[in-house]
Amino acid sequence: MAPAMGMKRPAAAAAAAAATATQTVTLPAPDARAAVRDAAPALPPRAPAPAVAVDGVLCLEEVDGRKWSYVVEGGASPGKAGRVSGSGRGRGRGGAASPMGVTFKAVPLQSPLPPVEDGAGRVGKMLFARQGKKFDYDLKQLRFSGDLLMELGAGIELATAAFPQLFLPMACIANVVKNVAAVTSTSTRTPIYKAYAKGENIGDVTAKGESVGNIADLLGTGLSILISKRNPSLVTSFAFLSCGYLLSSYHEVRSVVLNTLNTARFTVAVDSFIKSGHVPSLKEGNSQETIFNPPWRHQPVAIGSRFGEAFQEPASFVAIRPLFEDERYIVTYNPTKDKVYALLKDQAKPDDILKAAFHAHVLLHFINASHANLNARKRMNSNRSYQNANPLNMDFIPHIAESCKIVTSSYGVFKKKAREQGWIMSESLLNPGRARLCGIIPQ
Repeated sequence: MAPAMGMKRPAAAAAAAAATATQTVTLPAPDARAAVRDAAPALPPRAPAPAVAVDGVLCLEEVDGRKWSYVVEGGASPGKAGRVSGSGRGRGRGGAASPMGVTFKAVPLQSPLPPVEDGAGRVGKMLFARQGKKFDYDLKQLRFSGDLLMELGAGIELATAAFPQLFLPMACIANVVKNVAAVTSTSTRTPIYKAYAKGENIGDVTAKGESVGNIADLLGTGLSILISKRNPSLVTSFAFLSCGYLLSSYHEVRSVVLNTLNTARFTVAVDSFIKSGHVPSLKEGNSQETIFNPPWRHQPVAIGSRFGEAFQEPASFVAIRPLFEDERYIVTYNPTKDKVYALLKDQAKPDDILKAAFHAHVLLHFINASHANLNARKRMNSNRSYQNANPLNMDFIPHIAESCKIVTSSYGVFKKKAREQGWIMSESLLNPGRARLCGIIPQ
């Protein structure tokens, strides 16, 4: 059992949270898989939240050795313990309306870093340490992205003929892009070869792979000579060959079967388990993995997030925290960002991070089902006014409580079935954030 963060929780808050959970949550069915698949309580009408004391410091957070204190501000008179009511709204920083009557702010507990350490050090870490880890857990996605960058660089080089006055800057940009693509290709080549190796013959597989690449280069060179004799359109030829190259690259990475669960394959495995109770095989999981994931695509789950990203108001944290006293993580849903957050405590071990990720996807299943039910009711009753126009974390406590029961009974089953299918689970492959909740300052 994980040690709980050292915050004094008033008896009224505990009783209120327990009462909320017992009133809205039904026990899971004996078949855990059926419960995960079928249980999807609709979002209830908003009721006044129980009064909870949130005066002072909520929690401490540590990121890369630096600590922050999350402090409640507003809504309480000096010398009196702040009380928060779910039916009221106060004025936060800048005079804006603040949910639940109060808001919170992050206060650094160390002095600011010197400009050189805060600039050059962070840039170096970003370019080398942080980016290098991605070659291990998202190598398929990076391999295909590298090929996209290579074709983009080649396209910029081709465009210099149309803009001779911009030749130097465009050539520099193209060179940088192509070099980044070359580094990405080189870094992901060996792990892909390793997936085809049987035992300790990685050298043999690498040699054969390089030989196939050389043959393809020779054939491409001969084909380009034949095409050039017909004097085709340069732009048309480049577009046609680039599309063929990217299509071949996509099928190349799609054919690789890896036995590790990164974020994409973990999502496939958990979603399949939630819906059918079945963990996909290695081949099935890899075939359903998302290969192209642009940075602007919305990610519905975040692991190891910061406190300020996950919670909208202090009262939600106080109400949700008792549900996770026996866990080394806290899972919540932020409706303003439409994202499930898993916050990790400083005692979290690798299995706790995996369990937090599993719990986050279970909660996401409940949230999606609730949204689908709400949209269906809106379509059936188009003239009816609905509450919860601006939902808060507090409104989703019934879903969070129900997900806790489901995870308790089904996480062990999921791990067992994943091992039977040959999957290797590691928390590092899920790329968790480095933020950790590290307790509460005694008041």
